[in-house]
Amino acid sequence: MTGSLRSLKGAALTAMLPVAIALVVIALGDGAQVRILSIFLINLIIVVGLQMFMGNSNIVNLGHVTFMGIAGYAAAILTIPTTIKQTIIPNAPFALATFQLGPIEAGLVAIAVAMAIALVVGVVITRESGISATILTLALLVITHTVLANWVDLTRGMRALYGVPMTANVWSLLAAAVVTIFFGRWFRDSPFGVQLRASGESRVAAESAGVNVRLLRLVAWVLGSGIVALGGVLYVYLIGSVSPKSFYFDTTLLTLAMLILGGMHSVSGAVIGVVVVTAGFEIMRFFETSPVILGVQLPEFLGLTGFFLGLIIVLSMALRPKGLAGTDEVDESWERRRKKP
Repeated sequence: MTGSLRSLKGAALTAMLPVAIALVVIALGDGAQVRILSIFLINLIIVVGLQMFMGNSNIVNLGHVTFMGIAGYAAAILTIPTTIKQTIIPNAPFALATFQLGPIEAGLVAIAVAMAIALVVGVVITRESGISATILTLALLVITHTVLANWVDLTRGMRALYGVPMTANVWSLLAAAVVTIFFGRWFRDSPFGVQLRASGESRVAAESAGVNVRLLRLVAWVLGSGIVALGGVLYVYLIGSVSPKSFYFDTTLLTLAMLILGGMHSVSGAVIGVVVVTAGFEIMRFFETSPVILGVQLPEFLGLTGFFLGLIIVLSMALRPKGLAGTDEVDESWERRRKKP
């Protein structure tokens, strides 16, 4: 079996899990459950985008939500009707309050802007390795949040931008998630991804073999940022509004925990992590609301979801540092076990 065909089959196998979950929820769930499914699919897109750089380069990235925020705000500002923009951001620079784009055009522009910024900052970040690169990504997150929270003429500061046409639905989100899985798996198995993963194990050995580590990191950084930006655009189109708090530490820690728990070195791990954390979060939210179980009303456990998030990060790093899926894709693990005598 050729490498490309194996990657396609592996991606299809990985995509079967979110597709099956989506079809069951759409068929049997109510409006609230479909809403949870929609957020789940957006998180899946973001986590796969995070995996593309972090999982292949072996560099912890704390700044991925930056590009979700940039693209989300760009898409929102471009799609909000001018009558609303003249009221909420009348002094927006570049005459942005005077025109409106359709959701597809605005989304493409927003992703392009995010990727262009990713290219500029990536030239600096991808030169570093280890903790130095991680600190730079954290600084990028803080700087971007500060700009979004204080550029009042453009973003309204900490107040939400509203009036975004709510054009995303669960079917478009599912399609985007499936395409993202296939793209992430293609990159991982491509020559770029293989060389980048080798450099993650030993940068010196990779460079000695003629691998341009900086270039490969930059490619993965920009492509991964573009996928995260897509998640930001879809999030805004689903919610219909946007504020800086949606793109800061809470989202960063949540998506990072999903990737760490599932296993950052594979697309399968990213998908598994999103599924497990989303299910765990909903269970914790149920217990937070003082439920009645077997006739006994339990006390409120406020903050249980935050405790759960911290707990899974600690337990994953201590007990399963390579994640639930390990370092291989699901189909690779299955094939290896099948060939064992």
